[in-house]
Amino acid sequence: MKSVTTLLLAMFFVMLQPGLVQANDYEEGKEYQLLSSPQPTSTGDKIEVVELFWYGCPHCYELEPDVQAWLERKPEYVELVRMPAIVGPRWELLAQAYYTAELLGIVDTIHPALFKAIHEKHMKINDEAALQAFFVDQGVSAEDFRNTFNSFAVAVKMNNARQMTRRYRISGVPTIIVNGKYSTGAKLAGSNKGVFEVVDYLVEQEHAAAPAAPAGAVVN
Repeated sequence: MKSVTTLLLAMFFVMLQPGLVQANDYEEGKEYQLLSSPQPTSTGDKIEVVELFWYGCPHCYELEPDVQAWLERKPEYVELVRMPAIVGPRWELLAQAYYTAELLGIVDTIHPALFKAIHEKHMKINDEAALQAFFVDQGVSAEDFRNTFNSFAVAVKMNNARQMTRRYRISGVPTIIVNGKYSTGAKLAGSNKGVFEVVDYLVEQEHAAAPAAPAGAVVN
């Protein structure tokens, strides 16, 4: 009788902690997909998590609070890489805006402000002139904007984003790529919150599979 009671209490405890159940329930083809071929990463020894997005996408805008919450609790051995997806000419302007902000060192200011301008203020930012006006409103000089927006460095980043968008073979945004191997999103995970529960699961799978650091090595 005592053993039965102990078993029931253990089952009750597990039921109260959905993460313990859900983590084991994640399956390839359901909550996440395995990429057809592994893709290169850019974060060295850290596990790379790529967020593919488009500023014009309302679902990407709605995911942002969950991205920020995850950033505050992610392990040190994980690095987020934001990548504006480029699936066609219409996506290029705002992708170029992201990389302009990145090179100017103001992503933390421009990224939320541009989402807000499009989805809350309903601003029409459809050409370079409108984008320049937006950057100037954020405190960037028109000259700095033009020089950076049309720079070779931005062109290189844009070309990489085009290539990786194709290589990831995404069907829409937002899409999250974990360590160049797995993809997931709200549709697969079931919700925006679920996206990062799946990401955490995949990150831990990758972390557990990583080779142990040599004795005396410093682990970031």
